[in-house]
Amino acid sequence: MGEEAKNQSSDPNLREKVVQTLKSVYDPEIPVDIYELGLIYEINVFPINNLYILMTLTSPACPAAESIPSEVDSKLRAIPGVNDVTVELTFDPPYTQDMMSEVAKYELGFL
Repeated sequence: MGEEAKNQSSDPNLREKVVQTLKSVYDPEIPVDIYELGLIYEINVFPINNLYILMTLTSPACPAAESIPSEVDSKLRAIPGVNDVTVELTFDPPYTQDMMSEVAKYELGFL
């Protein structure tokens, strides 16, 4: 087995499943999912189906600071085949509204 084959996920659609799962998590104060809000900075799928998510919150004082990362963790662990999940919270770079997708900006009336 070549080096490249070893570094591949056993589920080629896992990254897409991760994105769809992240789109099911909402900031309780904003009617847009965390993925479209731009709160997800990084998604890595490592062998063997280990996930690493680097994310932020809209503010360090966000009342959902504990609940959103733990919801992300538990929902990702529920994806069949996922081995392990690491969710890291960062505030660097700080979140700005520019990080929102066009979809989020439209939903929130910014467009």
